[in-house]
Amino acid sequence: MKITNLKKLKPKKLIVFDLDGTLANSKTYADAEMIALFTELLGSKKVAVIGGGKYALFKYQLMSQLKPSKDLFKNLALFPTTATAMYRYNSGWKRVYYIELSKSERAEIKKTFARVFKEIGYKHPKKTYGPIIEDRGTQVTFSALGQEIVSMLGKKGLAMKDKWRDENTATKLKIAKLMGKYLPNLEIRAAGHTSVDVTKKGIDKAYGLKQVEKYMNVKIKDMLFVGDAIFPGGNDYAITKTPIDYVAVKGPEDTKKVIRAVLTQ
Repeated sequence: MKITNLKKLKPKKLIVFDLDGTLANSKTYADAEMIALFTELLGSKKVAVIGGGKYALFKYQLMSQLKPSKDLFKNLALFPTTATAMYRYNSGWKRVYYIELSKSERAEIKKTFARVFKEIGYKHPKKTYGPIIEDRGTQVTFSALGQEIVSMLGKKGLAMKDKWRDENTATKLKIAKLMGKYLPNLEIRAAGHTSVDVTKKGIDKAYGLKQVEKYMNVKIKDMLFVGDAIFPGGNDYAITKTPIDYVAVKGPEDTKKVIRAVLTQ
């Protein structure tokens, strides 16, 4: 159920967050205020983070800023690359599972991206920053402006991603739809501002919530999900297939309001 009034938010045992655009701006680290609130939340609730980015981005955007006690880390689980992998803390961060695409699947995905680009006449920007197609092992991701645009250009890179999204969302959705047509045995998602993700079939954020339930021993109905893309076509929308309550946010500042509401319950 969508929660539109935070005053009506029921107490929950576990809070699940999207990362990019929710806890932090795209490909940037969470700010000091967010880290303080997130740390306080870990003191009273179990927390999971499910995002499309690779584990290295989770470490950069969130974990490198987070300095709670090791006891608090036990309340946290990380699900990078759309829950195709999971990490828990046990004398250091350890991988719990890893659902890798086969070598032939990854090759076919890359080949199909090239086919779709040619079919719709899509031309890559003249200047890109880092890989356009990134093989993450468990996920292959197309990023229209390149994976490193924000790390290389900072706020300018963020503005460029916003501009590309505003002008090319229909194109991104078309690319995702055709990828789904040609790769029916894989899962295709239009993700983030400029990305399309491909994983094993059936793996999305609804799958991620089931893994949270399994490994953190909390029923989905006792969780709250917070994300910035809970709309048809958004990479958080799959969670609406489950009985979870959720709050749609527009960015990290909205997320801070949600955390404060949870902390005052």
